[in-house]
Amino acid sequence: MTTQAEPRPAATIILLRDTPGGPEAFMLQRTPSAVFLPGAYVFPGGALDATDRDARALSRVRGLADAEASAQLGMASGGLAHWVAAARECFEEAGILIAVDASGAPVAPERVAALAEWREPLNAGKRVFAELLEREDLYVPAAEIVYFSHWITAAGRPRRFNTRFFIARAPQGQDGAHDESETVHSFWIAPREALARFARGEIEIIFPTRTSLGDVAHFTTAAAAVEHVRRAGRVEVNAAVWALDHEGSKRLFRRADPQYFEIHWCDPAETGDTCFVIQPGVPKRLDALVTRITAPNPGFMTGPGTNSYLVGQGEDLALIDPGPAIDDHVDAVLAAAAGRRIRWVLCTHTHPDHSPAAALIQARTGATVLGRPRPEHGNQDHTFAPGRVVEDGERLAIADVTLRAIHTPGHASNHLCYLLEETRMLFTGDHVMQGSTVVINPPDGDMRVYLASLERLLAEDAAIFAPGHGYLVGAPHKEVKRLIAHRLAREAKVAAAVEKLGRPTLDELVPVVYDDVHPRAHPVAARSLAAHLAKLVAEGKVSVAGVHYATART
Repeated sequence: MTTQAEPRPAATIILLRDTPGGPEAFMLQRTPSAVFLPGAYVFPGGALDATDRDARALSRVRGLADAEASAQLGMASGGLAHWVAAARECFEEAGILIAVDASGAPVAPERVAALAEWREPLNAGKRVFAELLEREDLYVPAAEIVYFSHWITAAGRPRRFNTRFFIARAPQGQDGAHDESETVHSFWIAPREALARFARGEIEIIFPTRTSLGDVAHFTTAAAAVEHVRRAGRVEVNAAVWALDHEGSKRLFRRADPQYFEIHWCDPAETGDTCFVIQPGVPKRLDALVTRITAPNPGFMTGPGTNSYLVGQGEDLALIDPGPAIDDHVDAVLAAAAGRRIRWVLCTHTHPDHSPAAALIQARTGATVLGRPRPEHGNQDHTFAPGRVVEDGERLAIADVTLRAIHTPGHASNHLCYLLEETRMLFTGDHVMQGSTVVINPPDGDMRVYLASLERLLAEDAAIFAPGHGYLVGAPHKEVKRLIAHRLAREAKVAAAVEKLGRPTLDELVPVVYDDVHPRAHPVAARSLAAHLAKLVAEGKVSVAGVHYATART
């Protein structure tokens, strides 16, 4: 697969109408002879035309300026043309005109029917949408067309589109119809029924359309769906991407897949030739400055294994988190350095899967070991002896890069994250892990402190997280907010369980609070439960007498 051309901008609109049984969406079947998505059922939509960007068309949009529209779409300029395109495609393909007259009143269904003669010449490019709007003195009501989602076709497809999905309530009395050219069939259908028909193999629906149907399926009215989208905030891009397994077979990944952000980071040109498999001992070049080597210590607590990161591109390198004292891992790290010198070894914390190899690598390279002294409590690496203690906020000019240390206690009181200032990659150790939440194990682990450390990361302009276990983690602020929300939801569950059970012990609380976790994980979950209880006790929300907990009464 070679570097791909820029995807063509497009707009698609999800039309909803109310029925006694709930909202229905309007769907069209593309002609089987179409080059793109032949025979598939889709929402009205298509590529932007040059005329959508014309000043005549843009002047016919009410309630939204280009600057605001572009900001919503994450563009520098030109965003308003997508609203024009959505309204135009809706009329061309579905015969439904989302427009108002000069007074702001909707266009009567009878008037829309009389304008049906415009559809074919618009579709053929013989007439332009701005001409229709001007001649009829109509306007596109931007407030009724709400930005919904953003999808980009994967590289390697015959045609690629950068598509913005919108959602709107269908104007009253406009039933719509396919154009008998690009589309050959149409219907209104409940989103759940459309998905059920796809599951039965009766109709073909592509992934973005299926996802959109699933997103609106639980709403009881069209208005509720549109208003929810209006309040949802920033829309994230879903850019499917190809990558290879360790045997060279390619696979498509989407935003929900754990490998998604790492593939985009490693392969920004979308060549499709990066490997998505984490293989212990096999170096993974993440970018020009960072190579990851994963230790052969996979397990329940470590995922695929502990990640060690070589940082720098000159003769001198820094190593972040040397990992466990496993000879094969040390050999793999030194081999990945490819003859260059590891001059600095930085540790995020001193748990036995992260720092013990520091002494071994120092003995073989003479590297300076940096980090914070091990705490007295907990399962710590007693061999760790930093030659230099790293302070919070300290900027370390090492190798040919700059790393800024951020003290993030909670999982461990001596925990540090390191921000690579050149790329804004944040090495998070066990503060943020990919695919799971971390264990907070008192007395060294502290839930109150951990949550405060997570909040602190929201002030950092990190582009991506490089965790101690698993793949690179994208959308850093969203992930941090998710972790905070998850911990607070678990805390609320703890408080409710204490209230319900009366005077429970920790062991009695575990199966109630962690009823969504497999019992084999309960011994580990009990550690974080103890941390949650300690936080609630410290905040005066729960009291403790011996081994029994109770809701604190004021």
